[in-house]
Amino acid sequence: MTTRKILGRGGSGSAQRISSGRARLRILLALPAAAAAAAALVACGSAGASPSSGASSSSPAAAASTVKTATIAGVTVLTNSKGFTLYSFAPDTSTTSNCNGACAQNWPPVMGPVTAAGVTGTFGTITRSDGSVQATFDGHPLYAFVGDTAPGQAKGNGLNAAGGLWHEITTSGTAAPTGSSAGSGGGGYGY
Repeated sequence: MTTRKILGRGGSGSAQRISSGRARLRILLALPAAAAAAAALVACGSAGASPSSGASSSSPAAAASTVKTATIAGVTVLTNSKGFTLYSFAPDTSTTSNCNGACAQNWPPVMGPVTAAGVTGTFGTITRSDGSVQATFDGHPLYAFVGDTAPGQAKGNGLNAAGGLWHEITTSGTAAPTGSSAGSGGGGYGY
Protein backbone atom coordinates (compact mmCIF):
# COMPACT_ATOMS: atom_id res chain seq x y z
CA MET A 1 0.00 0.00 0.00
CA THR A 2 1.40 3.41 -0.94
CA THR A 3 0.70 6.67 0.87
CA ARG A 4 0.97 9.91 -1.12
CA LYS A 5 0.85 13.45 0.17
CA ILE A 6 -1.28 15.75 -1.97
CA LEU A 7 -1.13 19.49 -1.50
CA GLY A 8 -4.49 21.24 -1.32
CA ARG A 9 -5.33 24.49 -3.10
CA GLY A 10 -3.04 27.29 -2.11
CA GLY A 11 -0.35 24.86 -1.02
CA SER A 12 -1.05 25.18 2.72
CA GLY A 13 -3.37 22.22 3.39
CA SER A 14 -2.68 18.63 2.64
CA ALA A 15 -4.59 15.39 2.41
CA GLN A 16 -3.44 11.82 2.21
CA ARG A 17 -4.59 9.47 -0.48
CA ILE A 18 -4.01 5.77 -0.12
CA SER A 19 -3.75 3.83 -3.31
CA SER A 20 -3.56 0.11 -3.55
CA GLY A 21 -2.03 -2.00 -6.26
CA ARG A 22 -4.84 -4.47 -5.72
CA ALA A 23 -7.52 -1.83 -6.35
CA ARG A 24 -5.80 -0.82 -9.59
CA LEU A 25 -5.51 -4.47 -10.61
CA ARG A 26 -9.23 -5.02 -9.97
CA ILE A 27 -10.08 -2.04 -12.14
CA LEU A 28 -7.80 -3.26 -14.91
CA LEU A 29 -9.31 -6.74 -14.73
CA ALA A 30 -12.85 -5.34 -14.75
CA LEU A 31 -12.32 -3.45 -18.01
CA PRO A 32 -12.11 -6.57 -20.25
CA ALA A 33 -15.13 -8.06 -18.46
CA ALA A 34 -17.14 -4.89 -19.12
CA ALA A 35 -16.04 -4.94 -22.77
CA ALA A 36 -17.10 -8.61 -23.09
CA ALA A 37 -20.50 -7.85 -21.56
CA ALA A 38 -20.99 -4.94 -23.96
CA ALA A 39 -20.04 -7.18 -26.88
CA ALA A 40 -22.57 -9.79 -25.71
CA LEU A 41 -25.30 -7.15 -25.64
CA VAL A 42 -24.52 -6.16 -29.20
CA ALA A 43 -24.37 -9.80 -30.31
CA CYS A 44 -27.67 -10.64 -28.67
CA GLY A 45 -29.45 -7.71 -30.31
CA SER A 46 -33.14 -7.51 -29.65
CA ALA A 47 -33.91 -11.23 -30.26
CA GLY A 48 -37.49 -10.30 -31.11
CA ALA A 49 -38.39 -9.20 -27.60
CA SER A 50 -39.92 -5.98 -26.48
CA PRO A 51 -40.15 -4.64 -22.96
CA SER A 52 -43.46 -5.11 -21.21
CA SER A 53 -43.11 -1.75 -19.50
CA GLY A 54 -41.79 1.66 -20.33
CA ALA A 55 -38.95 1.32 -17.81
CA SER A 56 -35.61 2.73 -18.78
CA SER A 57 -32.59 0.57 -19.49
CA SER A 58 -30.24 -0.27 -16.70
CA SER A 59 -27.90 -3.08 -15.81
CA PRO A 60 -29.33 -6.51 -14.99
CA ALA A 61 -26.61 -6.88 -12.37
CA ALA A 62 -27.84 -9.55 -10.08
CA ALA A 63 -26.53 -8.56 -6.66
CA ALA A 64 -29.64 -8.01 -4.57
CA SER A 65 -30.91 -9.20 -1.21
CA THR A 66 -34.55 -9.25 -2.27
CA VAL A 67 -36.12 -10.81 -5.32
CA LYS A 68 -39.56 -10.00 -6.67
CA THR A 69 -42.04 -11.47 -9.10
CA ALA A 70 -43.33 -10.23 -12.43
CA THR A 71 -45.70 -11.59 -15.04
CA ILE A 72 -44.03 -11.79 -18.43
CA ALA A 73 -46.09 -13.11 -21.36
CA GLY A 74 -48.55 -14.69 -18.91
CA VAL A 75 -45.91 -16.47 -16.80
CA THR A 76 -45.11 -15.36 -13.24
CA VAL A 77 -41.33 -15.36 -12.88
CA LEU A 78 -38.75 -14.31 -10.32
CA THR A 79 -36.90 -11.06 -10.92
CA ASN A 80 -34.08 -9.29 -9.14
CA SER A 81 -34.82 -6.13 -7.15
CA LYS A 82 -34.49 -4.06 -10.35
CA GLY A 83 -37.14 -6.14 -12.16
CA PHE A 84 -34.78 -8.13 -14.39
CA THR A 85 -35.84 -11.74 -15.06
CA LEU A 86 -33.95 -14.49 -13.23
CA TYR A 87 -32.91 -17.69 -14.97
CA SER A 88 -31.77 -21.24 -14.27
CA PHE A 89 -29.12 -23.15 -16.24
CA ALA A 90 -29.95 -26.78 -17.11
CA PRO A 91 -26.42 -28.20 -16.45
CA ASP A 92 -26.42 -26.84 -12.87
CA THR A 93 -27.17 -29.01 -9.86
CA SER A 94 -28.66 -27.99 -6.52
CA THR A 95 -25.10 -27.67 -5.14
CA THR A 96 -23.03 -26.60 -8.16
CA SER A 97 -23.05 -23.76 -10.68
CA ASN A 98 -21.65 -24.77 -14.06
CA CYS A 99 -21.63 -21.19 -15.35
CA ASN A 100 -18.24 -19.60 -14.69
CA GLY A 101 -15.80 -17.33 -16.53
CA ALA A 102 -17.23 -15.88 -19.75
CA CYS A 103 -20.54 -17.60 -19.03
CA ALA A 104 -20.89 -15.75 -15.72
CA GLN A 105 -20.11 -12.45 -17.47
CA ASN A 106 -23.10 -12.97 -19.76
CA TRP A 107 -25.27 -14.61 -17.11
CA PRO A 108 -24.37 -12.79 -13.85
CA PRO A 109 -25.04 -14.98 -10.80
CA VAL A 110 -27.44 -13.63 -8.20
CA MET A 111 -25.35 -13.20 -5.09
CA GLY A 112 -27.07 -14.57 -2.02
CA PRO A 113 -28.74 -15.02 0.22
CA VAL A 114 -32.03 -13.58 -1.05
CA THR A 115 -35.64 -13.50 0.07
CA ALA A 116 -38.97 -12.77 -1.59
CA ALA A 117 -42.21 -11.81 0.11
CA GLY A 118 -45.17 -13.99 -0.80
CA VAL A 119 -43.23 -16.56 -2.82
CA THR A 120 -43.75 -20.20 -1.89
CA GLY A 121 -40.55 -22.13 -2.31
CA THR A 122 -37.16 -22.58 -0.72
CA PHE A 123 -34.44 -19.99 -1.07
CA GLY A 124 -30.92 -21.11 -0.31
CA THR A 125 -27.32 -20.60 -1.34
CA ILE A 126 -24.41 -22.47 -2.86
CA THR A 127 -20.71 -21.66 -2.86
CA ARG A 128 -19.39 -20.99 -6.36
CA SER A 129 -15.98 -22.18 -7.60
CA ASP A 130 -14.55 -18.70 -6.92
CA GLY A 131 -15.75 -18.84 -3.29
CA SER A 132 -18.62 -16.36 -3.70
CA VAL A 133 -22.12 -17.21 -2.48
CA GLN A 134 -24.89 -17.60 -5.08
CA ALA A 135 -28.62 -17.59 -4.37
CA THR A 136 -30.80 -20.57 -5.26
CA PHE A 137 -34.54 -21.12 -5.51
CA ASP A 138 -35.91 -24.63 -5.06
CA GLY A 139 -32.43 -26.00 -5.80
CA HIS A 140 -31.81 -23.88 -8.92
CA PRO A 141 -28.87 -21.44 -8.85
CA LEU A 142 -30.17 -18.03 -10.00
CA TYR A 143 -28.79 -15.77 -12.77
CA ALA A 144 -29.71 -12.59 -14.63
CA PHE A 145 -28.94 -12.14 -18.37
CA VAL A 146 -27.01 -9.23 -19.90
CA GLY A 147 -29.20 -9.49 -23.01
CA ASP A 148 -32.16 -8.24 -20.96
CA THR A 149 -31.70 -4.49 -21.22
CA ALA A 150 -34.84 -3.43 -19.37
CA PRO A 151 -37.06 -4.83 -16.63
CA GLY A 152 -39.80 -7.12 -17.93
CA GLN A 153 -37.73 -8.73 -20.68
CA ALA A 154 -36.95 -12.44 -20.86
CA LYS A 155 -34.64 -12.68 -23.87
CA GLY A 156 -32.69 -15.52 -22.26
CA ASN A 157 -35.63 -17.92 -21.94
CA GLY A 158 -35.07 -20.97 -24.10
CA LEU A 159 -31.58 -19.97 -25.22
CA ASN A 160 -29.12 -22.77 -25.73
CA ALA A 161 -25.91 -21.01 -24.70
CA ALA A 162 -22.74 -21.71 -22.74
CA GLY A 163 -23.23 -25.45 -23.09
CA GLY A 164 -26.82 -25.72 -21.88
CA LEU A 165 -30.38 -24.51 -21.98
CA TRP A 166 -31.52 -21.42 -20.02
CA HIS A 167 -35.02 -20.89 -18.62
CA GLU A 168 -36.67 -18.07 -16.74
CA ILE A 169 -37.42 -19.34 -13.24
CA THR A 170 -41.10 -19.41 -12.31
CA THR A 171 -42.50 -18.86 -8.85
CA SER A 172 -43.34 -22.56 -8.75
CA GLY A 173 -39.60 -23.31 -8.93
CA THR A 174 -39.81 -24.95 -12.32
CA ALA A 175 -38.42 -23.85 -15.64
CA ALA A 176 -40.81 -21.90 -17.80
CA PRO A 177 -41.67 -23.67 -21.03
CA THR A 178 -39.57 -22.58 -24.00
CA GLY A 179 -41.45 -20.04 -26.04
CA SER A 180 -43.62 -18.93 -23.11
CA SER A 181 -42.25 -15.42 -23.11
CA ALA A 182 -40.68 -12.83 -25.32
CA GLY A 183 -37.26 -14.39 -24.98
CA SER A 184 -37.95 -17.65 -26.73
CA GLY A 185 -35.68 -18.92 -29.41
CA GLY A 186 -32.89 -21.39 -29.77
CA GLY A 187 -30.27 -18.76 -30.67
CA GLY A 188 -27.32 -21.08 -30.10
CA TYR A 189 -25.24 -18.20 -28.78
CA GLY A 190 -22.02 -19.96 -27.81
CA TYR A 191 -21.00 -17.76 -24.89
